[in-house]
Amino acid sequence: MQRSFEPILALLLALLPFGLLAQTQVVKGTVKDADSGLPLPGVNIVLTGSDPFLGTTTDLDGLFRLEGVPVGRQQFAVSFIGYEPLTIPNVLVTAGKEVVLDIALESSVEQLKEFEVTNTTSKDRPNNELAKVSARTFSLEEVTRYSGGRNDVARLATNFAGVSGANDSRNDIVVRGNSPTGLLWRVEGLPIGTTNHFSTLGTTGGPVSALNTNLLRSSDFLTGAFPAEYGNANAAVFD
Repeated sequence: MQRSFEPILALLLALLPFGLLAQTQVVKGTVKDADSGLPLPGVNIVLTGSDPFLGTTTDLDGLFRLEGVPVGRQQFAVSFIGYEPLTIPNVLVTAGKEVVLDIALESSVEQLKEFEVTNTTSKDRPNNELAKVSARTFSLEEVTRYSGGRNDVARLATNFAGVSGANDSRNDIVVRGNSPTGLLWRVEGLPIGTTNHFSTLGTTGGPVSALNTNLLRSSDFLTGAFPAEYGNANAAVFD
């Protein structure tokens, strides 16, 4: 009778390690921001070295629950966009109790390389490439620097040769004796009737300019030999 139990005992001893290896447990917890303490949704928690793959993500409250984790010492990898990746080694998983992890992630800060922005605008080259003759280009700095400019591009033009103004109360532009109504104004390629507030009917000038010089990068002032696109101009062009 004693010999009949030996095969059964040997079989039980052979199956005992497989029963231990099949034991799993639940690993759960929360993931928060290390600075603010707020929960982080969508964080990836992965059991490293697992085959098949075993992982989960946090919910809207930063909670996660990972089932089927084998018992023993395990390692978890935690990652989230905008935060430093975190590895949690030597997590003891036992069969008798669920494992609870409280994880805090540090935000990731990356120092970018500096870059320099330069301006390649040249005073000697007008904005319109076809304007080869009698074209003068000036910038915002010149509008504010010239005497009598009053932050008005029209009043600045009266300082040029062959150009004069009607009187100090208005910014009419008289080019070589031509009428101020012969001046063509264009802003961003669109012709406009007048650029002034309280302008007199039938004229292009007025006491107060409606153009904000801080919004103008540069201007072209042409007094003769205009390109074909300025066909409506009789005296001068302000583009």
